[in-house]
Amino acid sequence: MSDRVLGVIPARYGSSRLPGKPLKDICGKPMIQHVYLRACEARLVDKVVVATDDQRVVDAVRAFGGEAVMTSPDHPTGSDRVAEAADACGEDFTHVVNIQGDEPLIPPQIIDEIVGALISDPDCVMSTGCAPISGEYVLSPNAVKVVTDAAGKALYFSRSLIPYPRNPATAQAYEHIGIYAYTRDFLKKYITLPPTPLSLAESLEQLRVLEHGYAIKVVKTAFPYDALSVDTEEDLNEVIRIWKERYGG
Repeated sequence: MSDRVLGVIPARYGSSRLPGKPLKDICGKPMIQHVYLRACEARLVDKVVVATDDQRVVDAVRAFGGEAVMTSPDHPTGSDRVAEAADACGEDFTHVVNIQGDEPLIPPQIIDEIVGALISDPDCVMSTGCAPISGEYVLSPNAVKVVTDAAGKALYFSRSLIPYPRNPATAQAYEHIGIYAYTRDFLKKYITLPPTPLSLAESLEQLRVLEHGYAIKVVKTAFPYDALSVDTEEDLNEVIRIWKERYGG
């Protein structure tokens, strides 16, 4: 079977800090539409669907001509929601990429980098991305950091600053980019892995993969990454400001 990639955008309607987040308006379009359109620009993604737990999101996606899959409201993680959507889309996809539904500025080239790293390595079961980070934001627990080995495989992800800059000249920090690509078979296995101590302590589900002994390939993106995640009203206003600045409305 030739490589076929399914892009899934998990989009829960409920959000403790920003209810109805996927449908928040950004310059005339709901946020989920912006994410969907950017995902569709990725050259290595053959099909894009939104996985949601709310009919309002389904209706909004179908209204702009997109495809949406209704999934269970009881999934503990976004990966579980992605896996259900992948099952609903049939068995002819060899790879699945999880694209965050709250990053309307994500460059499609970064999606391609992450998917390409997975497809090009037959021994790789999962890939993700990272970008250099500096300044005060590097200390924020909302900025997840990652360190890798010499082959580009993840050693650890943390909300703390890693590596510690004992030698500032060589201690470059990298922010994790929350896009995950999986082989179809590994995604099925991944959602069966039980939670692990570090994944629970940091509240980072990707640590579950490392703690169970699987490798995650991490791509250091060649493209500018400022894909602000929309978690609060302030984040939304900042994305709207950036959008107007770049595209004029």
